[in-house]
Amino acid sequence: MLQGKRIAVGVGGGIAAYKAGDFVRELRRQGAVVRVAMTKAAQAFISPLTLQSLSGESVMVELFDPAQEERFGHLHLARWADAFVVLPATADLLARIATGQGNDAVTTSLLAFRGPVLLAPAMNTAMWDHPAVQRNVATLRATPRTHLVGPGVGPLADGDVGAGRLSELPELISATRALFTGGTLQGKRVLITAGPTREALDPVRFLSNPSTGKMGLAVAEAAHARGAQVTVVLGPVGEVGSLPYEVVRVTTADELLAAVLPRVGEADFFVASAAVSDWKPAQVSSRKTKKGEGPESLQLVRTPDVLLTASAQVHAAARRPVLVGFAAETHDVLAYARGKLEKKRLDFIVANDVSADGAGFAGDTNVVTVLGADGSERQVRGTKREVANRLWDVLEAVAP
Repeated sequence: MLQGKRIAVGVGGGIAAYKAGDFVRELRRQGAVVRVAMTKAAQAFISPLTLQSLSGESVMVELFDPAQEERFGHLHLARWADAFVVLPATADLLARIATGQGNDAVTTSLLAFRGPVLLAPAMNTAMWDHPAVQRNVATLRATPRTHLVGPGVGPLADGDVGAGRLSELPELISATRALFTGGTLQGKRVLITAGPTREALDPVRFLSNPSTGKMGLAVAEAAHARGAQVTVVLGPVGEVGSLPYEVVRVTTADELLAAVLPRVGEADFFVASAAVSDWKPAQVSSRKTKKGEGPESLQLVRTPDVLLTASAQVHAAARRPVLVGFAAETHDVLAYARGKLEKKRLDFIVANDVSADGAGFAGDTNVVTVLGADGSERQVRGTKREVANRLWDVLEAVAP
């Protein structure tokens, strides 16, 4: 898809600039012709010589480089490129692009460029959440030919955790490819559940599980990068910053069900990755329960099976979404997953041994087996973002 495409890469001055080398190398591996422009700050993190070696082309670092201005270098790049990708798009760079400034090699080239633009933000999570940054982002999103990918959510270089990570290489490549296709999921509606649920015992205690929502949010990010209209029904995972798709926050399994049922019939894909608590207390105390001297018992009742209920609802309709479940198990993983696949009449289920090394809750990697109703079986391992992209590769083949 990228064979012969001419892609300009603008590199901003953030710590994630070092990843621009991997991005340029992968673009070339997929057949693209790449030329790079850098801000002055970017050169503090990665050298022009490195990017010149990886791109095979001279790198534009000065707005008025005499060698390049012989052919109007600051305009030539804009006229030459089929697409323009900026990474990392720092808070400062987003502000200057949004306000139409042209005071360096990257922003001046962008001002003169008339094709599709992809911005990959990366910055501290507090900066990303700042109202001024979000206003600039909103301005850029409102520009039809400008697209954003990320930022990702997770640990940052400065030790904070939250939104602000540069998207992983597979997401960057997928989003770049989408500039030439309109997105492989363009026009598709994706509904995703993610994170845990909590069932209160009293005002200070609850039943839950260790899910952080990382896998579900990675699935959402990958779908959004491919052009889908994404809605995430998200359990209590803490702050995730501003995300480029709709997020519906819930706490309990009943709230999750109430959010899913009105939406699932309109979706093209329903991916149920949330770790729903299977039980809740039969009685919830309005006051903190005080501990007694001897053994105590707790009566539990089942919570609603969100995926089973949603599947039953859409199976009765003339049109239904592709149904994808997740099965987090500790033993007999594939057997239990196949049972859920059949009982809930799913198209696919993602089986996950949460006790295995490199898999399970809270980590950044995963090892899963994607089982299909047609008997297919695919094992996928890697970062959760890589696993999410591989999952969408499978799901796109059966897109309604």
